Amino acid sequence: MMALAALALAAPQMLGMEAARCTGGGAQIEVAVTGLKDRRGNLKLELYPANEADWLKDDRDLVKEGKPFRRVQVPTPATGAVQLCIRAPQPGRWALLFTHDRDGKNKFNIWSDGLGIAANVKVGRARPRYARALVEVGTGGTTVAIRAQYLRGLAGFGPL
Repeated sequence: MMALAALALAAPQMLGMEAARCTGGGAQIEVAVTGLKDRRGNLKLELYPANEADWLKDDRDLVKEGKPFRRVQVPTPATGAVQLCIRAPQPGRWALLFTHDRDGKNKFNIWSDGLGIAANVKVGRARPRYARALVEVGTGGTTVAIRAQYLRGLAGFGPL
């Protein structure tokens, strides 16, 4: 019995304002984030429609055009595993972006902030490619592991 209690305490806590809604299954994406540079600032997941024209488009424009867009933002936990959850409007293909806003200014700072995409390939010096950010979400949800990447000199973004 004590072993089961210890396992329950060791399980990562789901973070994000949608965490409670992510416990019942459905069209959701659970994201395990590794490779954080530090525990400062905020963590953010953004879910975009599955087409290249809308990838990384300003959220206000997407909403104004009636297109689905979701965002979950949480303070970076001081310790422990980082597990985030975001609900998809419906099952299907979506584009997912993770960012680590280290200075907490809610604007991506190329010099200090980190990012990650579902394919976990090195982003390099270019904007993250849409095709590498795609996630297929089923009716029972999906799980994705993302390794954070940060600017690493002239080589661009890569894991630490």
